[in-house]
Amino acid sequence: MRGVWLWSKVLPLQLDTGAFVSAHSMASEEMAPESGFFSMMDLFVLSAAGGFAIYWFYFRNRRQEQPTFKKLTVTPVLERQESMGGFISKMKNHERNVVVFYGSQTGTAEEFAMRLSKDAARYGMKGMVADPEECEMDELPQLKEISNNLVIFCMATYGEGDPTDNAQEFYEWLQGGSAELDGINFAVFGLGNKTYEHFNATGKYVDKRLEELGATRVFELGLGDDDANIEEDFVTWRERFWPAVCAKFGVQATGEDISVRQYRFSKLEDIAPEKVFTGEISRLGSFANQKPPYDAKNPYLSPILVNRELHKGGDRSCMHIELDISGSKIRYEAGDHVGVYPINDAETVEKIGKRLGIDLDTIFTLDNIDEEASKKHPFPCPCSYRTALSHYVDIQTPPRTHVLRELADYASDPAEKDLLLTMTQASEEGKTKYLEWVVKDHRNILKILEDLPSLNPPLDHVLELLPRLQARLYSISSSPKVMPDGICITAVLLEYTTRIGKLTKGVATSWLKQKIPTDGIKPRVPIYVRKSQFSLPFKPSTPIIMIGPGTGLAPFRGFIQERDSQRQEGKQVGSTILYFGCRNKATDFIYEEELTDYVKKGTLTKLYTAFSRDQPQKVYVQHLLQQNADETWKVLENNGHIYICGDARNMAKDVHSVLEQIIMQKGNMDKAQAEDYIKKLQNKGRYSSDVWS
Repeated sequence: MRGVWLWSKVLPLQLDTGAFVSAHSMASEEMAPESGFFSMMDLFVLSAAGGFAIYWFYFRNRRQEQPTFKKLTVTPVLERQESMGGFISKMKNHERNVVVFYGSQTGTAEEFAMRLSKDAARYGMKGMVADPEECEMDELPQLKEISNNLVIFCMATYGEGDPTDNAQEFYEWLQGGSAELDGINFAVFGLGNKTYEHFNATGKYVDKRLEELGATRVFELGLGDDDANIEEDFVTWRERFWPAVCAKFGVQATGEDISVRQYRFSKLEDIAPEKVFTGEISRLGSFANQKPPYDAKNPYLSPILVNRELHKGGDRSCMHIELDISGSKIRYEAGDHVGVYPINDAETVEKIGKRLGIDLDTIFTLDNIDEEASKKHPFPCPCSYRTALSHYVDIQTPPRTHVLRELADYASDPAEKDLLLTMTQASEEGKTKYLEWVVKDHRNILKILEDLPSLNPPLDHVLELLPRLQARLYSISSSPKVMPDGICITAVLLEYTTRIGKLTKGVATSWLKQKIPTDGIKPRVPIYVRKSQFSLPFKPSTPIIMIGPGTGLAPFRGFIQERDSQRQEGKQVGSTILYFGCRNKATDFIYEEELTDYVKKGTLTKLYTAFSRDQPQKVYVQHLLQQNADETWKVLENNGHIYICGDARNMAKDVHSVLEQIIMQKGNMDKAQAEDYIKKLQNKGRYSSDVWS
């Protein structure tokens, strides 16, 4: 958004100049004399022209110089240059030799980067954490000017092998750059998920490309798998990484792993209410005084117009929610995602405050001890404990091992302290204990505090350690052709009981479930739109196959709405084929009436349904796809598009396998040729996936 903001400042100057040229041209035309004598009107026009000429040659030049001046004084650009743009000079000025960059979408990579930076102090090195989006990454070659330099990249892969939003520019710089990185030492830890086809694609590329540009790899690429236990992957890699660093630079650990606070706590007694954050994501007062444009840092408080149940029975719940965006200037396309910022469960927040004996309405601030750090606070400050626990930190996700390590210092019972410390070790015993006691039992911070009575950490330290509460992304289940002023969400309520009898609820879906509009009250939720590559073909006549069981139907509802609108406009619409699946037709066939109506109208060419539990032998969408091999091959050969949305772990893999078999059978290809065929479909944007694990 920084570039957009800067452009908006320069653009009016260009428009003013253009308007002036138009006025000048009109004046010149009016000055053409009809006779050889000068009338008073002629003198007036000449005088006006002379004035315009002076303005043209004098003021115009000043205006042309102004955009350059503006670029140097625009606040966002200065922030980039002052805070991180000069990261090399900052490292030199403060005698730092380690910089850890992160590419993070959900906060995990940033968290790992901070842990690695703190680790550096144990080896007599000074580290700093940096966001590549806030840095001039073309300064990276200058890192060789710092002795014993080390750059670490914690890079997450987002979607289908893409870099995260904040790493996009750096990724493009690596792709197009020819920088010489000899004399620079590096290491990469990638964060991914093996259920996705392009597992850790970003981390692998950064590791490979840095070596190609001449940098020296200090330690092998780390590959974290979020589908298994990414915390264990990171801890294992980290325990082997630092000995390699010691060997490279001839250093050794300076002492024990001592906990060091990163933020300074201050309790604020007398502060005006308007100076206290109450849940805003970035700008103080942004919820009370809403201003577009709206994005992830400036969400729009959208009224909920509809919140109804889609399931017709059973013990599960699926919500259809309609959000009002009229007047917000928010634009979206079918297939885009909407981000929703949830609020933590109020009862859990109260229990944490009671367990630690804290007045939750106390106002405080946490300020970074490192005054040169770009991140001044772990979350918007100042705020109350209640606001921090409700809006800013994740209190439901089981804490990672570094949190347990820091909490151990506050356990007065030796047995409880030993338990916490054991789970932070990289030994097999430690990993197993952490996996069983924390991960599989799904112990969140409240449950850990309840199960360890002697554990009494200061709440401000707990808040410093816990990760940020992230927005939840949902596939938009509507089309702007039908709902230009509204966005639909289709979401299943997440709720289950763990093996230790603890009821666990999804943070966002359980919160949204309570947001029921009435005639007088329309609950509001903070939202923003995230653009997606998951979109309909440019030509409506292109045939498509959509495969979306369960809530995987969501984006396809928008696709079908759009094609129905195009058909009503008289456009030629290609074959539109949908595969939908659920457990039971009678209870969880969502949007059944809509889909049936689209078939009757001819918008949906075919609707194939798989109700897995309505017969003795389970039937899934991939089985139906296999049965319709001829039709599927015909669509592919007619330049059709295939879309998959839903579960990545099983469904998407099975559908991919069936498609491969169809291509082999109908196209007379071997496995390698079929894989190449699918790869070409993906490269041309004819095979798209929007999946989750």
